[in-house]
Amino acid sequence: MNNLSGEQAAMANRSGTRMFYHLLKAMRPRQWIKNTFVFAALAFSENRLWRFWDNPEPMLRALGAFICFCLAASAIYLVNDLADIEKDRAHPRKRMRPLASGALSPRSAIIATILLIVLAVPLALWVDSDNAGLDFGFLAVLLTYVVVQGFLYTYWLKNIVILDILIIAAGFVLRAVGGGAVIDVTITPWLLVCMGLLAIFLGIGKRRHELTLLEGGAGDHRRILAEYSVPMLDQMLAIVTASIIMAYSMTTYSAPVAPQEPYPMLMATIPFVIYAIFRYLYLIYQRGGGGAPEDLVLKDLPLASSIILWGITVLGVLAIF
Repeated sequence: MNNLSGEQAAMANRSGTRMFYHLLKAMRPRQWIKNTFVFAALAFSENRLWRFWDNPEPMLRALGAFICFCLAASAIYLVNDLADIEKDRAHPRKRMRPLASGALSPRSAIIATILLIVLAVPLALWVDSDNAGLDFGFLAVLLTYVVVQGFLYTYWLKNIVILDILIIAAGFVLRAVGGGAVIDVTITPWLLVCMGLLAIFLGIGKRRHELTLLEGGAGDHRRILAEYSVPMLDQMLAIVTASIIMAYSMTTYSAPVAPQEPYPMLMATIPFVIYAIFRYLYLIYQRGGGGAPEDLVLKDLPLASSIILWGITVLGVLAIF
């Protein structure tokens, strides 16, 4: 009897471990890299509070904001997978997701979604509080992100052509705005323009990848894909690519955060941006990538290297000049 109870306990532990593994997988921790946008305000704000050794509080607040967005984003991914569970089963890759494959039960996903949001809200209030009391600015941004991305997009806006891509881009902009709100700084309009264009670029690349991967069955998997065509998305990519390079170049030249003496030093970072954009296009057109931007950043060494060198150069210029 004792042996049987021990075996049952061991099976229960293994079952719990497997459920936790599949739940963590469904939360998509690899995509948390997108939430690093919250740190942009530390460097690209008009009063530049990023220097950790002078004042660690803004960095710690931004780190707290990053964790809040990770919790919220994971809740949104679960909501999205719950809503698309049947459609994902018809997708050659998404059918392996925990919910679509049956490895994770919808009930567990719903409970986890509620817990993640319940954890994110008080944490958002805590990281945004100060001696003057509670500040609801960051929480408002975070809840807007959850409502727009998790519910309006999942159940309505993703079915509206072009607007679906713009809403994806809005999620990245909200991350940057949240990062500014939590450290109470003014984000330069140029930063928002660049991030918005970059997010649109990534969204178009994602749609193109889905369209080419699913070919004739794209509309069956996701109705909105029937509204797009590869030539149309290629035209949009060309326009946005040029816009990103121009907007970033203008940012380095005239944004308030950029040191202007002896000359606009941030212009030295433009080659890294151009290379990263062109490398990403190469991966889309020649390697069939674009479906998961975070995978390309993590797996493609030239792309990752250009982003890291860009970041080091930006921080170096802002620290020295």
